Amino acid sequence: MITLKSPREIAGMAKSGAILAGVHIMLRNKLHVGMDTWDIEKMVDKYITDHGATASEKGVDGYLYATCISINDEVAHAVPRKGLKLKNHDLLKVDMCVNWHGYQSDSAWSYVIGESNHEIDHLMHITHEAMYRGIEQAVPGNRVGDIGFAIQDYVENQHGMGVVRDLIGHGIGPSVHELPDIYHYGTPHEGFRLKAGMVITIEPMVNQGTWEIATKYMPNGWEYYVSADHSLSCQYEHTLAITNDGPKILTSQDPEFDKKYLLTPDELNYPDL
Repeated sequence: MITLKSPREIAGMAKSGAILAGVHIMLRNKLHVGMDTWDIEKMVDKYITDHGATASEKGVDGYLYATCISINDEVAHAVPRKGLKLKNHDLLKVDMCVNWHGYQSDSAWSYVIGESNHEIDHLMHITHEAMYRGIEQAVPGNRVGDIGFAIQDYVENQHGMGVVRDLIGHGIGPSVHELPDIYHYGTPHEGFRLKAGMVITIEPMVNQGTWEIATKYMPNGWEYYVSADHSLSCQYEHTLAITNDGPKILTSQDPEFDKKYLLTPDELNYPDL
């Protein structure tokens, strides 16, 4: 069942999203060579709690942590690990969900640790741009295939990289994962029709090489994924609402960059929130 969110619910999810965005903004200034990934987990969990929210990842399918922390060829769902230190040139992905008074938000972001290089910068740029090309298609009347095609065409046809097929975006709120499924590949004008009031995530995972992934396991049996050819993998994710005024990003970290995708002050400051 797909639920359409009211303006009040969308405003609440935007407040949740602002907390989540604040976590990513904080991380920009804290991540460094030699940092333990377990310290990232503790820092994120404390920030979320200090802002009156909870980390929604905890408890989902038995998951124990506030964050998913994936590095280099790790595509997604890797865990924070005590003793795993960040190294120069590492490509770090931090994914998390926030619950603020029952309003959910979800966002992943990529960071280069220490010094970058052209190869990493190019992958990050392509992935970030691919996400926004998908967001542009998230308007009433379009179909899920329009989002997927915009991402896939840009990544694969124009830049020769691979869009992961097995991991997808989704509807969100009040549960973390809801329908509809949002694919990052597809055919224009095919798939479920988008409607105003849907709140979804768009979260392409882009591999430098093949789109295929392989399953690996942590010592405790937790399943995570790496690129099948061990090429670098990158991800960006926003939560957004589909409205009659276009897509509205609820997890924006940069109001100037995202200004055409933001709720108005009146929409955001909904009564009783």
